[in-house]
Amino acid sequence: MTITADQLLLFVGTLAVAILSPGPGVIAVSQGAFALGRRRALPYAWGLALGASVWCLFALLGLTVVFRLLPWTYVALKVLGGAYLVWVAGKMWRHAPDPLPDPADGSRGMGFTGGMMLNLSNPKPALFYSAVLLSVFPVLLTAGDKLAIYVTAAGVELAFYSALASLMALPWLRRRYYAAKFWIDRTAGLAIGLLGLSLILRH
Repeated sequence: MTITADQLLLFVGTLAVAILSPGPGVIAVSQGAFALGRRRALPYAWGLALGASVWCLFALLGLTVVFRLLPWTYVALKVLGGAYLVWVAGKMWRHAPDPLPDPADGSRGMGFTGGMMLNLSNPKPALFYSAVLLSVFPVLLTAGDKLAIYVTAAGVELAFYSALASLMALPWLRRRYYAAKFWIDRTAGLAIGLLGLSLILRH
C-alpha cells in the first residue's frame, strides 16, 4: 500500500468530526432509538452507516469527477434527495400526535433499508469524502489503498451510528422522550424537512 498509518488516522479523525455534526441520519436514528429502543434502532443505524459509507466508495470510484463534468447530475441528485428528506419529515410531523408504537411493529420504516435510503438521499457526503480523500491522500491510490480507506470509513460510520442508537435508547433518555414525544417528533421532522429543502433550493 502507498498510504500510511498516519494518513489513515488523520482520515479517521476528520471523518469523526464531520459525522458528529447534526444531519438527517443523526436526527432520525436518535428519534428512532427514543421511540423504539435499542434492538429496533440498531438495524436502522447499520443501514445509515452503510449508506454513508457508500458515498465514500463512490468518491473513491470517481463519482465527483462525474459531478464536475456533468453538473446537472449533482443538481438532480440534490433535488431527488431533498424531496425524499421532505417526505420523511412529513411522516414524522404527521405521526407526532400518534401514541407510542409497538416495538414489535415493523411498519415505521425503521429497518436497515430505511436507514440506507435516508443517508443515500443526501449527496453532500460524496463531496465531503472527495475533498478529504484529495487532501489526506494526495498520492495515486492503488486498489488496496481504496479498499483500506473504504473499510476504515465503513468501520467509523458503523461504530458511530451503533453507539448513537445505543446511547439514545438508554432508559432515562427514553423516559424524557415519552414525556415530550409530540414536540420531539415535530422538532425532528422540522429539522429534517429544512435540511431537505436546503438541498432542493441551494443548487
